[in-house]
Amino acid sequence: MNRPGITRLIALVISTITAILVIALLARILPPSAAAVLLDYYRATWPFTVQNVLWVAFFIGLGEIAIRWRAGRLEEAQFDRDYLPTDDETVLRPGDDLTPIFRKVRASRYRRTCFVPRLVERCILNFNLSRSVDQTNALLNSSLELFLHELDLRYNIIRYITWLIPSLGFIGTVVGIMMALNYAGNRTNVESPELLYEVTQRLGVAFSTTLLALVMAAILVFLQNLVQGREENTLNRAGQYCLDNLINRLYAR
Repeated sequence: MNRPGITRLIALVISTITAILVIALLARILPPSAAAVLLDYYRATWPFTVQNVLWVAFFIGLGEIAIRWRAGRLEEAQFDRDYLPTDDETVLRPGDDLTPIFRKVRASRYRRTCFVPRLVERCILNFNLSRSVDQTNALLNSSLELFLHELDLRYNIIRYITWLIPSLGFIGTVVGIMMALNYAGNRTNVESPELLYEVTQRLGVAFSTTLLALVMAAILVFLQNLVQGREENTLNRAGQYCLDNLINRLYAR
């Protein structure tokens, strides 16, 4: 299994364990009314309830966002590695000027994962072969477009989770309404003085499932946009960094 796969598997295990611990803690400390809304604690099938599934999915989504946040921090750290000269006088020519930079990038352990070393390596290799600044600049632009698409694909799982959570909430509501109607339609419960109380209580728990799901999805979407915007801004910064300190310094006879 590749490194991203291992990282995602570890995050999945940690997120699931954290969700189970949070569910157990909430079940112990919450008052009965809150436990019924957030956990459906008094259902006969507890702990196998829709609310608990929502909590597990929510923490898995948080784990995915944590992976992307860590990746964003790693991308930002690449600018401090001084792959390219940043003074105002350096001119880069094929051969002696670019070879040390190329070797430094090739020696980096981030050359296959982070934007800056991948862009620098690709542009230097192209310029050494073509001796054309225009072709290298076109390569930089096309690479940035590809990286932007690649970055968008990394959020597929998070987008699926933010769709899944409201769907589970609606399913829980439908199941709760169905069970409440089945209880009200039972002939043995028709004459019961507790009929109205039991039906309204079951309906209240059913609708709270959708409310909980919508709140969780809103939190995940907000965090996703923050982290994705940060990564996209880092990609734009990487393109500007290569344009200012590499493309604009290239010189070929």
